[in-house]
Amino acid sequence: METQKVQKKQYVKTDLNLLLECLKYQMDCPVSQKEALITIYSICQQNSEASEYFREIGGLMFINDLAKSSIHGIVKEAALFTLGVIMESNVYCQQTLCTSALFEDLILFLINKDSGVNLKRMSVYVILVLVTNNRSGQTYVRDTGCIGLLLQLFRTTLSTYEINLSDEDTNQCYQLWSSVCSTLCACVNNPQNDNQNICSSIFPYAKEWLESCTKPEIVRPICSFVGLTVANNSYVQKYFVSVGGLDTLARVLTRLMHDSSMSHSSTKLAIVVTKTLDACIANNSTIGVVLTKYHTVSELLKLLSYDTLDTREKMSIILTIGHCTEVCEWKMKGNSIK
Repeated sequence: METQKVQKKQYVKTDLNLLLECLKYQMDCPVSQKEALITIYSICQQNSEASEYFREIGGLMFINDLAKSSIHGIVKEAALFTLGVIMESNVYCQQTLCTSALFEDLILFLINKDSGVNLKRMSVYVILVLVTNNRSGQTYVRDTGCIGLLLQLFRTTLSTYEINLSDEDTNQCYQLWSSVCSTLCACVNNPQNDNQNICSSIFPYAKEWLESCTKPEIVRPICSFVGLTVANNSYVQKYFVSVGGLDTLARVLTRLMHDSSMSHSSTKLAIVVTKTLDACIANNSTIGVVLTKYHTVSELLKLLSYDTLDTREKMSIILTIGHCTEVCEWKMKGNSIK
């Protein structure tokens, strides 16, 4: 058995060497290069040892250069995707590529008028991998101005009035927008950092989305973004309240609760909104007073009574109710002091 494992690892190394040679000697054949890249990422996907070996033989940097130098869109897209997969598989590969130079290259891909939606999506994917659980990446994305470009894409990629995901062009734009949301989430989280303050600038746009659309495909990514951006940050929490964001979330919850008796998906979405509400008022209970006029606690108690919820969902609702009622306790203490 051990011999077989050693042989398999050797076969992988041989394959990666051959594929790298193929990439180098097929510069005039974009289809062959794309096929080689697809094979490389299929080998390296979730295989840290293979990814590390590919880095050691110079493959990682060659693909990085190929993404910049190739004149063929299909090669650029495949190269960027392969870089992302390899970095996801191996933290040393992530560290090797995490430089301001790469962020600047990705910015150029995103602002180039000739870049198609798919190339932009692959660029955003690479940014996502670079910043995920990586303080250095989260710093570079800020210092290079890349985060500002992501915020611009959030604002402009989709129209709030035309969400027809069955339309191919719209769906492609949605995929890019969704990738941007995921990347912004990674920019502000684990560890939490100054990017939270920067990302709060698009709260008015997030609020507009939530007011105009209750499709899960829109609400879920926005709630994830808002929840992570406000988490444990009283300044950002207060700003979200000041632009009417908490009011909007409360109204969305009420709307979903009205639909939940007929729709299982509305119930699940109400849980998502509940968790976001909790992130907005946790450790800052005084701002939760906004929710009293929407009878949010009553809505949450109704949601808690549903038999279809699992234990974790019920716990998140109970936690939110606790944070909502803290403001009442705070008021009572204030009155007793007087």
